[in-house]
Amino acid sequence: MSCTITGERLQATEAFHGHWCPGLAIGIRAAELALQEFPPEQGHDLVCLSETDMCGVDAIQYLTGCTLGKGNFLQRDYGKMAFSFFDRASGRGFRAVLKPETRADMDDELAGLMRKMTDETADSRDRERAAELRQALQERFLNLELESMFSIQRLDQPPPRPPRILTSLACQVCGEMTMESRTRRLEGRTLCIPCFEGQEQKR
Repeated sequence: MSCTITGERLQATEAFHGHWCPGLAIGIRAAELALQEFPPEQGHDLVCLSETDMCGVDAIQYLTGCTLGKGNFLQRDYGKMAFSFFDRASGRGFRAVLKPETRADMDDELAGLMRKMTDETADSRDRERAAELRQALQERFLNLELESMFSIQRLDQPPPRPPRILTSLACQVCGEMTMESRTRRLEGRTLCIPCFEGQEQKR
């Protein structure tokens, strides 16, 4: 197997996410790429920016220590299998994009089967075939060499800035405290986003 993450760590990643799936395997390999580029023992201040919200983000958070709660995992839901990693200490970074050929033309068939399962029109043969394809993709993702799996682009832009603690303001509709940078102004009032979106703004 090409993947260098230990079996114990893979099992722990699966337990963290809740199940094995092809998406988790993609995240594992993206995390592996980041850990090779920025070894933890060298004291890197790692940041990840993910362009998807798929299963693999759990693997990245678990294996790299970049998490939403610490503010060093950022998610931009562009629907792309792309992950950027930065080291704030050195300013270095790279963007990894999953190559289309990595999926070995299994996506169309699997997508059709998954739609049938969602619609509850799949029979036992459909479910068995979907399981076979998912297993094949998982194994393929774990066995490919990283350079065959991802296109790598070196980044010359600065890393995302560290998170800041900002003042909270009371929403003038619901009264709940809201981070100032997440508030909206409407007719001279300060509103949280849900209350702002709930207001009739065109009269």
